[in-house]
Amino acid sequence: MILVIRETHEAPADVARELLLAGGMNRFEEANYRAVWGWSRLDWIGGKWEDRRADGTLVREVIELRREPKYLPHERWHIERWMPPESYGSPEQWHAETLEVADGRSIAALGPYPSRGDYEHCFTLQGPGGEFVQLTPAAARHIARAIEASRGVSRARGREALEDRTRREEREYDAYAEAVLS
Repeated sequence: MILVIRETHEAPADVARELLLAGGMNRFEEANYRAVWGWSRLDWIGGKWEDRRADGTLVREVIELRREPKYLPHERWHIERWMPPESYGSPEQWHAETLEVADGRSIAALGPYPSRGDYEHCFTLQGPGGEFVQLTPAAARHIARAIEASRGVSRARGREALEDRTRREEREYDAYAEAVLS
């Protein structure tokens, strides 16, 4: 017998409301942004699986689709943004690009085509050292607004800002190294 225990949580209603206000609704009248707990967000993964006992002994090998936790770290809040189905290509393209062969069997490595779109990872809520940070309505609002604001920035402008930051950091390090070595 295989026993899987995982901690699941639902985002608080006030957090969901803030994400809805910041990002609006998609064509299916669902929020464009949502907060999910790492262990709660499952996604399809197809392939060859090895089921093992607690002591590591192999019980069986099986080729199948399974719903597995999508995000690491599992015990953190993650903000997702809805992506329309066309962002995944056509169903035929999806099938062709995600089909894998394991032991001579074909399996959809990423599951069925997301005909209603799907939510994709945007942000993991954690501290600078990777520590847990509680999800609050204010944090959710800030994250969704920052993501929305960044969508208006062109790729070239974003790349230029990254290059400027890198040059500034290099200058600061050079000045620091010069001061230490002098």
